[in-house]
Amino acid sequence: MDDLFVHWRNRVGVNSHRAVDAYLENLPDFRQVAANPRAREGMLDFAVFLRERTVALAAEGGAFSEDDLETMVESGRERAAAGISPASHRHVLLLHTSLTLREVHEVAGPHDIDNLMNALRWLPPQGSAAQAAYTRGFLRGQKAHLPVADRVRVLTELLLTGDPMAGDLAASLVMTVPARLVVLVVRIPPAPGHAAPPRGEVVEDLLARHWLPLSWEAPGEFIALVGGDGRVPAEERALALTRDFGQLVEVPCAVGAADGAGEDPADTLARAREVCRVAPLTTRPGKVHYRTDLFAELGVTRVPPIDEWLRDVGRLLAAGPQLVATLDAFYRNKMGRTLTAASLGIHPRTLDYRLRRVQELTGLDPVSVRGVRILSTTVTRVLAGTGI
Repeated sequence: MDDLFVHWRNRVGVNSHRAVDAYLENLPDFRQVAANPRAREGMLDFAVFLRERTVALAAEGGAFSEDDLETMVESGRERAAAGISPASHRHVLLLHTSLTLREVHEVAGPHDIDNLMNALRWLPPQGSAAQAAYTRGFLRGQKAHLPVADRVRVLTELLLTGDPMAGDLAASLVMTVPARLVVLVVRIPPAPGHAAPPRGEVVEDLLARHWLPLSWEAPGEFIALVGGDGRVPAEERALALTRDFGQLVEVPCAVGAADGAGEDPADTLARAREVCRVAPLTTRPGKVHYRTDLFAELGVTRVPPIDEWLRDVGRLLAAGPQLVATLDAFYRNKMGRTLTAASLGIHPRTLDYRLRRVQELTGLDPVSVRGVRILSTTVTRVLAGTGI
């Protein structure tokens, strides 16, 4: 064996201890697991095994054997069973790669250029094979110890952060994730007088109906990643999911979405949340709002004096009988008086009275171009629950 590999082999013990120390320093999950002395010893044993096999095979240009890979699979399974998170799993793979490159460079002398280049050529394909085996085991461990809804939640988080592990997890769940996804966000503010929706039951029901990445981790925010299935466009599937969600929770909520085509998933989520913040609250929502639906409301939130002016208009409307609900129905029914009156369960003359009352209070004719622009935006801002 040439000098580089001799020196590398002689440092296996030191490097293994240093690796475990690095994992414990950087990864809280690993620190928690290593509180058990036997678990920490197992981490060290695996670090030694991996480095011994790496040095031996890199020296001869060989590949990891099936037994080697199975040992890695088992280690990954044990880590998942111990509660290591997907984020920590990904981080430990990055740490291991960084440490391995550091270790080989530390022992390379001025005459080891050929051996160093051979080692650096060996590491990428064999490192990838080792990581794939470890990840397979990790996903097996998750499958055995983590409920399906939690694994889907993890998948949703990985997709939103662009984590490469998302593909493996989706495959283990037998879940197809299209390249183009609509990010759907539902805002569920506290509803006095309503019992908190049973999040776990709702998620399980929605997964049974739709089987797509979704998460209801925070009480006030539900997130889903919706793609087309070849027959039904993503937008239609998002609307179907929204309706089912509304029927299951039966509390006021607001719905916003953004098309993620060609965009960083985190940016798409931010856009969907922005739309959701100005979307109207409604029980059993029947519409998914996109930026094009609420561009006026989005615009005024970025100009505080304009937003405050609309708040004043909203406060004027609050002085009348059901004026906000009346205008909302009026504009949703395309200003058709008969349809609006029927939807509100009132006489058309009562509707006319309310519209006149709007003009008296605000100085705005509800059917004029100016009135439609100002009043419709005000109504949406009020219904969004922004404090107007």
